Amino acid sequence: MKAAVRVLFVSVGILLALAVVACGGAPPTAVPTNPPPPPTNPPAPTAAPTPAPVSTSAPAGLSGEISFYINEGADEVEGFEQLAEAFEEQHPGVKINLVNIPNDDEFDQKIAALYAAKTPPDVININYRRFGQFAIKDVLIPVDDYLKASTVMKIDDFYPQVLDAFKFQGKQFCIPQNISSLEVYYNKDLFEKANVPLPKAGWTWDDFLNAAKALTKDTNGDGKIDQYGLGIAPSTIRLAPFIWAHGGELVDNVDRPTKLTLDSPAAMEAFQWFVDLQNKHHVVPSKADEATEGDQSRFEHGTMGMYLNSRVETPELRETIEEAFEWDVAPMPSDKTTATILHSDGYCISKDGKNHDLAWAFTEFANGPVGQSQLAKTGRTVPSMKRIAESNDFLVSSEPPANNKMYLDMIPNIRRVPVATTWLEVEGALNNEIQRAFYGDATVQEAVSAAIQNTQEYFKQNLTDLGSQ
Repeated sequence: MKAAVRVLFVSVGILLALAVVACGGAPPTAVPTNPPPPPTNPPAPTAAPTPAPVSTSAPAGLSGEISFYINEGADEVEGFEQLAEAFEEQHPGVKINLVNIPNDDEFDQKIAALYAAKTPPDVININYRRFGQFAIKDVLIPVDDYLKASTVMKIDDFYPQVLDAFKFQGKQFCIPQNISSLEVYYNKDLFEKANVPLPKAGWTWDDFLNAAKALTKDTNGDGKIDQYGLGIAPSTIRLAPFIWAHGGELVDNVDRPTKLTLDSPAAMEAFQWFVDLQNKHHVVPSKADEATEGDQSRFEHGTMGMYLNSRVETPELRETIEEAFEWDVAPMPSDKTTATILHSDGYCISKDGKNHDLAWAFTEFANGPVGQSQLAKTGRTVPSMKRIAESNDFLVSSEPPANNKMYLDMIPNIRRVPVATTWLEVEGALNNEIQRAFYGDATVQEAVSAAIQNTQEYFKQNLTDLGSQ
């Protein structure tokens, strides 16, 4: 019998109305400190510590329903529906109310409104870059004690790079679901047609640029480019790996940042190389062309050779491309060193949630071996649990990409941005300047100067927030 998981999609209008009502026109307020400790007798495991399906029984007293909020595109929701259904099937009498808010800003606003009203989701799945704004408000429960007591998963089961991303002031607040990174999706058919060597580990910035040039073509002879070599968004999380690979830094201290450091020679050179992809080499769509058709759509339609994104796009690419052409993934190109950026989401439990035991039991199942194995098979994630990531459930698939092992090989080269209370504001201001330089509306020097100036107040606010704790 299939469990009845209720999935809600929140529209813009409804979201904003709820945010206003819940917040009462005022900013979200912090809830009391000192979160309640985990139960003396933690919930029994909901899954065996092996990836194979097992029969489990609900811990004594485990019943009721919880809300589970996610921030996913339409093609990624199915995997989470399946997780909720599997948990419900194992635990009759339990209901997981799954709510998806696809838009990032709407998700943040909705969650903030619910926390302000002290009616939060029991569990949220949130990107680490968005996590600091909620951790500082003391609305989440640290999970250190739960992890110590769990027989399903232990702290050492996870890659340390991704655990670190969900720590705040020395405490582990969320269980990481995945350890994805920025990599290069590429159209193998276009590479072979143009006689361009396929991307591989250790390829350089020059290899990358030469491939992009060779794949940028006017295929019908009308004087206009209709096949681009590369699609890359002009944003902080796309620029950062190039800065790191060239020996530069994004901020002065990733754990306690006080300013951007894009004005160093290495960072400036990498920034210039990045914008030259558009302004000088024209291997990336112009602003006008991007407005006509986005990078992902061009890649799906076979008119773009390479496209930079994280693992999250895999389910949609599998569905839209099917057998139209052969595609795969490759690591980010190397310069002075090799670098990529962490993309990771984590399960966080709300302090004011109505059923902490059930919230933890679901988190334990979803991020334990059975849940991670199940989600890995959808193509959505690079599992954060080592033994699942290194198993055939992730590494072997009849569907692309074939080079799944590349994600694991790149883990030592993963870096993250700061977990700060105002990091999203920093990113927003920096993104504006990156876009201005990328599309030729400002020089790199002008963009860097403006970005440093426009983000100072956010760094100061973060330090004030941390000092108040």
